[in-house]
Amino acid sequence: MAKITASEVNALRKQTGAGMMDCKKALVEAEGDMAKAVDILRKKGQKVAAKRADREASEGVVISATNGQFGALIALNCETDFVAKNESFIALAQSFLDAAMSNKPTDLAALKACSLDDMTVEEKIIEQTGVIGEKLDLSSYETIESSQVASYIHGGNRLATLVGLTSVVDEQVGKDVAMQVAAMNPIALDKESVTQATIDNEIDVAKDLARQEGKPEEMLEKIAMGRLNKFFKENTLLNQEFIKESKTSVSQYLNKIEKDLTVTDFKRVGLGV
Repeated sequence: MAKITASEVNALRKQTGAGMMDCKKALVEAEGDMAKAVDILRKKGQKVAAKRADREASEGVVISATNGQFGALIALNCETDFVAKNESFIALAQSFLDAAMSNKPTDLAALKACSLDDMTVEEKIIEQTGVIGEKLDLSSYETIESSQVASYIHGGNRLATLVGLTSVVDEQVGKDVAMQVAAMNPIALDKESVTQATIDNEIDVAKDLARQEGKPEEMLEKIAMGRLNKFFKENTLLNQEFIKESKTSVSQYLNKIEKDLTVTDFKRVGLGV
């Protein structure tokens, strides 16, 4: 049997993040061959992933970043809050976000195919499933490209947003709007962006409510349209009241900063929110 040194165990641990005993066992099984030991640990991850495939991974972290004109947002899920708060798990999520920022993959499948530490992101997830012992799932990947992109991560890494702006302004402006998205959870950019199905449903609900309140049948359409306009004001980003300046809409706030400044797109991902 090959003699395994502490330095070899430590090197494998640094490379894979696995525990000391798991690394030692892998090196013993591989007779000191580092590459084989890595493969053994990866296979362990595959076995753990298969066993825990039906588990619910509802905890995790959601983080975002921007380099000015490009922003990315990812959600990495795990099973427990204990793991979600672990520094190594947060660092793992950050490595996936860094890969997204560097490669700008077009979708989640493309992100999982990106290279990371001599393997793909997807292979890294499987490997770390064996290390951590919980089901891991890279469940969300969102991007925005615009003249300026701002990002915001809410405390605890459970909610993150991206916002694209039409021109370059002070970074705080973009961050404030990204915070607006986090706090107020708009369903669309403006009323023109709301789906017809949503509009029809809101009109039907408003009419039913007015009817239950005893309003005359001939007044229902007018009442419903009034309530629809209120719905647009409360649920579309540009029409919402700006959280940092009451009685001012987000659109009005942006136009104070720069004429015709507006939002091109926004993304919001949260855990259970």
